[in-house]
Amino acid sequence: MIDNKDTDLPHRSRTDIRNLKRMLPFIWDYKGRVLLSLLFLIISKLAVVGMPLVLKDIVDHLDQVTDDNKILLPIVLLLSYGALRLVSGLFNELRDALFARVRYGAIKKLSLQVLSRLYQLSLRFHLDRKTGGISRDLERGTQSLSSIMNYLVFNIIPTIAEFLLVAFILLSQYNWKFTLVICITVFVYIGFTLAITEWRMHFRHQMNKLDSEASSKAIDGLINYETVKYFTNENYELNRYQETMSEWEDAAVKSQNSMSLLNFGQGAVISIGVTFIMIYAAQGVVDGSMTLGDLVLVNAMMLQLFMPLGFLGIIYRALKYSLADMDLMIRLLDRKPEIKDHDHATELHISKAEVEFNNVSFSYKEDRQILDKISFKVSAGKKVAIVGASGAGKSTITRLLFRFYDTNSGDILIDGQNISSVSQKSLRKSIGIVPQDTVLFNDTIFNNIIYARPDATEDDVYQAAKMANIHDFIKRLPDGYQTVVGERGLKLSGGEKQRVAIARVIISQPRIMVFDEATSSLDSKSEQAILQALKDISQQHTTLVIAHRLSTVVDADEILVLDEGKIVEKGSHTALIEKQGKYEHLWSLQQSEADAS
Repeated sequence: MIDNKDTDLPHRSRTDIRNLKRMLPFIWDYKGRVLLSLLFLIISKLAVVGMPLVLKDIVDHLDQVTDDNKILLPIVLLLSYGALRLVSGLFNELRDALFARVRYGAIKKLSLQVLSRLYQLSLRFHLDRKTGGISRDLERGTQSLSSIMNYLVFNIIPTIAEFLLVAFILLSQYNWKFTLVICITVFVYIGFTLAITEWRMHFRHQMNKLDSEASSKAIDGLINYETVKYFTNENYELNRYQETMSEWEDAAVKSQNSMSLLNFGQGAVISIGVTFIMIYAAQGVVDGSMTLGDLVLVNAMMLQLFMPLGFLGIIYRALKYSLADMDLMIRLLDRKPEIKDHDHATELHISKAEVEFNNVSFSYKEDRQILDKISFKVSAGKKVAIVGASGAGKSTITRLLFRFYDTNSGDILIDGQNISSVSQKSLRKSIGIVPQDTVLFNDTIFNNIIYARPDATEDDVYQAAKMANIHDFIKRLPDGYQTVVGERGLKLSGGEKQRVAIARVIISQPRIMVFDEATSSLDSKSEQAILQALKDISQQHTTLVIAHRLSTVVDADEILVLDEGKIVEKGSHTALIEKQGKYEHLWSLQQSEADAS
């Protein structure tokens, strides 16, 4: 979730203007449609303002009718009135139809840019994020662009145009008092609306914050449904959600109450202004300076002007809400990716597929060192294993190799090329991984396997599944390879998910393979079958194995023992056993546990 703690109003106004400028390119890509839509808007408003003028002539014409003076119906004027209404409606709809492409096209582009930025952001950001909160922020943010365009093009700009036209007509044809009253009424109305709306905006910001928090808590609980059930913590999760929603409820009530105050004040301002206008108009009819048609004209124009002006207050509030929603998304777009390709990054070229860590140090936070000047080499076609206790830094090595993080110091080389100087895409294309925590897409088994190489054939998928020792299991399923695995693969057991992941890395055909606890969820029989498969496919690959179970790496060409971020021992399985050091101690403990079971 993107936190929004900014309540400083001058800064908020500057932020709103900046955010609007950021959105202009998305709209201006369709500048032809935008300009034509504005032309249709002007035509429609000219027709709207023209209707009271024609209505005045109709009333004045009919007002001359007496028993002795029968006047024919002003057919031309009546037809003109109807035509103006038709033109107004037609060009309004043409404007809407033309602008639809602008609105939805801009939303599409903005949504793609936001998703692209999420993929660009580092693993650190994604480990810290709250999925429920950020998804809600982004949903509101993208929709806010559509709302802002609606408010500007269909409400605010038309109302301003209509106000200017009405003011011009009244000033040119009637006493200056009419224009003065209208201007004073409009400016008082706008000033009152701005002042009260700015005062009550913090209620909306608080509602957004609490809404995102509540959504985040609800989704976190549902994602971890099994854990909630294991510990019978349904009431605990409901109470957490209720506490946040209660705060949201209080903020929402305050927002509604302040809105009622605003609505009453706006209505009072308009009522006073209209009353003065009608008094002046009625006095003009009485003293003969105005006709009955003039009274109808002034009244009609007031209705035309003040009705959208009354709605403009609601639009302004909605616009401010949309700007507040957009701000959360803009902050995400402004977030700089921690890991970026250098300006002159080259493609990684693999020849021998040799991996080397040279004096690498790394820490997630300054107060805790994870890796301390480690150096090792995985020669072409060789298998190197890294073992050690939990928290020793084994999986961090994998993350650094994929360049999810940059090292604090030292270099990581592949065939002599520093991975920080090559493109991230070419780097990751060259490395295949079976992670410890295997997460599958909520899709079919077939699509989960072919995900690593979308251009692979069905035979490639089947062959990869056979090598991962899961083909026979899949064929026994009612839907076979078209079986949907469920969200995060929860319909499969841990071992089945891991074998699908192994098939996925096999089909990607990388030159460098990483197995991060790749058999941790397998039973002994499946583990042995997988280990043999991994041994077969690793013969043509440079392989790095992260392991907790030492029995899975006895065949490694070299084993590195990691302890508190340092390599304390290295050598083959036999050599390390003979050394009687930390590796031998870990081996003895695991053998004792295996015998006991």
